Amino acid sequence: IMSAVTNSFENVKAVILSCHKSSSSREKVNFYNSWAENYDQDVAVLDYRAPSLAAKSISSHFVGDREAAVVLDVACGTGLVAKQLKSYGFGHFVGIDGSEAMLEMARESRLYQELKQCLLGEDPLPVQCGLFDVVVIVGALSAGQVPVDVVRELCKSTKPGGHVCMTTRGNRDNVEYKAALERELKQMEEEGLWTCVEVAQVEDWERAVSEQEDGYISGAVYIYKKL
Repeated sequence: IMSAVTNSFENVKAVILSCHKSSSSREKVNFYNSWAENYDQDVAVLDYRAPSLAAKSISSHFVGDREAAVVLDVACGTGLVAKQLKSYGFGHFVGIDGSEAMLEMARESRLYQELKQCLLGEDPLPVQCGLFDVVVIVGALSAGQVPVDVVRELCKSTKPGGHVCMTTRGNRDNVEYKAALERELKQMEEEGLWTCVEVAQVEDWERAVSEQEDGYISGAVYIYKKL
């Protein structure tokens, strides 16, 4: 049994490293389109904890009617975050992703009231400003994925008093991006756009896939409240 597991981890690792090689957003979208079918099984092999950590964090800070709350799930992929949030009593989800195949999987999950395709950082978010009780982005805020300034759009689409939950990785390849992201979050706080509710640094975020690292990499969950 062990060999099958290592084998699948090696396979998943190869898949993800190949994604890191795709440079243009078009290539990235093609990569995610081809990965959609196996995505959930593959990230399970990685012990990818970001969706559950983000959902838990949102749940612990959210006050109000969960059933009525409208959640914007940005870079929703197959729906892993919505699935976790549903278990905490949230019921209304709008999902956005760049990959049509990922959106197809999300559609099949029947968790979302609405799904829209959008290339983050290239297209403006296709949603109304100030509409959402919770805006969440898990996994996409990292080097080679979406630009840091996307967080301003997330803030714009949130209701005053609503929460924005973001995650990023703490691995070596992402150190500069993480620092730039934190500068932007702080800058927006200084501009009076939102206030920091929680930053949780997590050691065992997911299994490392880069050649330089083994074991687990760290990550962080940020929760901000729009003023």
